[in-house]
Amino acid sequence: MSRFEGVLVSDHWLQSQFTQVQLHSLKSKFIALKNQNGQVLVEDLPALFLKLKPFNEMFTEDEIRDVLQSSGSDTSNKLEFEEFLRAYVTLQSKVVNKSGDSKNSSSFLNATTTTLLHTIDESEKKSYVAHINSYLRDDPFMKQFLPIDPATNALFELARDGVLLCKLINVAVPNTIDERAINTKRILNPWERNENHTLCLNSAKAIGCTVVNIGTQDLIEGRPHLVLGLISQIIKIQLLADLNLRKTPQLVELVEDNNDVEELMGLAPEKLLLKWMNFHLKKAGYKKPVTNFSSDLKDGEAYAYLLNVLAPEHGNPATLDAKDPVQRADLVLHHAEKMDCKRYLTPKDIVEGSSNLNLAFVAQIFHQRNGLSTDSKKISFAEMMTDDVQMSRDERCFRLWINSFGISSYVNNLFEDVRNGWVLLEVLDKVSPGSVNWKQSSKPPIKMPFRKVENCNQVIKIGTQLKFSLVNLAGNDFVQGNKKLILAFLWQLMRFHMLQLLKNLRSHSQGKEITDGDILKWANKKVKNTGRTSQIESFKDKQLSSGIFFLQLLSAVEPRVVNWNLVTKGASDEEKKLNATYIISVARKLGCSIFLLPEDIMEVNQKMILMLTASIMYWSLQRSRDESESELELELELESSPASFLEIPEASPESSSVNGDRDNFTGVEISKLSIDDNGVMSMEESGNHHLGVDYIVGFQMYPTFSIRLFQISMNILDYGQEVGQCFEVLVQ
Repeated sequence: MSRFEGVLVSDHWLQSQFTQVQLHSLKSKFIALKNQNGQVLVEDLPALFLKLKPFNEMFTEDEIRDVLQSSGSDTSNKLEFEEFLRAYVTLQSKVVNKSGDSKNSSSFLNATTTTLLHTIDESEKKSYVAHINSYLRDDPFMKQFLPIDPATNALFELARDGVLLCKLINVAVPNTIDERAINTKRILNPWERNENHTLCLNSAKAIGCTVVNIGTQDLIEGRPHLVLGLISQIIKIQLLADLNLRKTPQLVELVEDNNDVEELMGLAPEKLLLKWMNFHLKKAGYKKPVTNFSSDLKDGEAYAYLLNVLAPEHGNPATLDAKDPVQRADLVLHHAEKMDCKRYLTPKDIVEGSSNLNLAFVAQIFHQRNGLSTDSKKISFAEMMTDDVQMSRDERCFRLWINSFGISSYVNNLFEDVRNGWVLLEVLDKVSPGSVNWKQSSKPPIKMPFRKVENCNQVIKIGTQLKFSLVNLAGNDFVQGNKKLILAFLWQLMRFHMLQLLKNLRSHSQGKEITDGDILKWANKKVKNTGRTSQIESFKDKQLSSGIFFLQLLSAVEPRVVNWNLVTKGASDEEKKLNATYIISVARKLGCSIFLLPEDIMEVNQKMILMLTASIMYWSLQRSRDESESELELELELESSPASFLEIPEASPESSSVNGDRDNFTGVEISKLSIDDNGVMSMEESGNHHLGVDYIVGFQMYPTFSIRLFQISMNILDYGQEVGQCFEVLVQ
């Protein structure tokens, strides 16, 4: 199936080295580097590359210049964009060699997705396919495509429409996506696929996935390493969902002293799983501690002891007596199957120490039989340690927001993970680049308490410079884990970040500071301009609980995005929740990165309501800016195009062929466009001239103009599915 490309590179290998997000970013940097003659010279590159991570951490400007010269680049030569990309790849390879980084890019335990290595682990792929076949086999829409054959590329082909990934997110964290917002047809046009993937990526961020280096076009292209990287994160979140005290208060049994419960709460799910495993292994008499999901499990002995203590009724004495590790691993898997554990790995995977698959297997054992007691006193104590509902919702929101930046420290428990100050410094550096003095910062692990205080004091200092309200707040409050003060600081940081994003967009026109009042006025004006009467007085307005205003606002910025047949009146709590879940999914489908829950809309949580409105405003302003830039690019392209491309001939020309004179592409009247029963777009004959042939010629010569022309025709023809299918035929 053909597809609409983002930034096109003629060298397919070169294009495969970048995601579309990276290509768009590098293209904008390349254009900004052009001199008055519209050229980019090799001598201009070192200064630019020195500003980019990870080059600025590995090289000096002179070293970058030496690398470029050693690759045969003459500093006086001018560069085209593809040569610029090759220079980037050359320097990137030097970074890999210098750092010795050879990790698999699709790692289950890695939060981020990278493009440095494109290795696909076939065992992992097979395991993920089995997981999908198992959990989605009864889905009304997906069952027609299942089971997937792991021996083929069917997984990547199926993922290209976005439906599979959206459904998988809902399996991992139920009700994250309102499935009414997913475009579910057997054949989707490019815009519908893009909407699904936009919904998928924003929803993935909202459950804890890190997707900073992946864009919708990468998923539409079905890039295997990126698709597997995202799927692995989603499955990991599903499998580890119950590894916390709120979901499984019995975990408190893992600590002997109640004073150690806070430490238990601060552990990452993987670490907690290892602690659980070692707890049972100690009871079983296994002497060696398990510290990882790889080398410590290769011989299969730890598994044999664990399963014997959890399910002795299925035990087999031959398991521990087996001399061959592969044979022992096979017996372990048979034991686990009798406990109804899903088989995520093979004996070979255990012997080879596959971290990802071992983690999945241990998590499955935990789900089936955790072997923990039901001591009511301990459970009551664990439940007392958890936060109230509102505080938990706020903690979840800020934790996911922080992780969406893709910083090096992944946050599992907000209140524990920010206490050393390092995470807050990383976020501040993202929100306000250059504000952190890294020379005066201490990186974890931090043993000396005063170093943590120093980090947190710098956080307070930067917050003061950003004009945050920090009355009675000191660095030591973070170190001691004062939850209310941590949440108060993070709210101001999140709000500041959003207002800065809006300010930067507005700076293209008038360039003035954005306030909460400006956002409120913008929202009311947008709705009013559509002829609707709904208006809100503040972000605390109780009428917001019905969801109607937000649906009208979303419809105002993109009329096609809301299906009003699915909207309720919002009179009852049930109707309000239906509207609220739909609002969140529709906003994410547009491109809004939001972390609120339906309850935040229903209860009119002022802070979350502000962030939702601001996110919609940001998307709307960003689209307006992008359209303005596209129109400018179109004008420039038309100025450089042959005059005959735009001239309308005095008489109807003879029928032209694709191999004929390409300067004879002729203007047409949009009003005469039609679509036949086979989905082929054409126009009424004027002589022997047809739009279809000339459109193909035009697309090959002038893709930007042709795409823009098609966008105009799509608007006129109301974005029909047949038009989208036709477009795919035309660009093939």
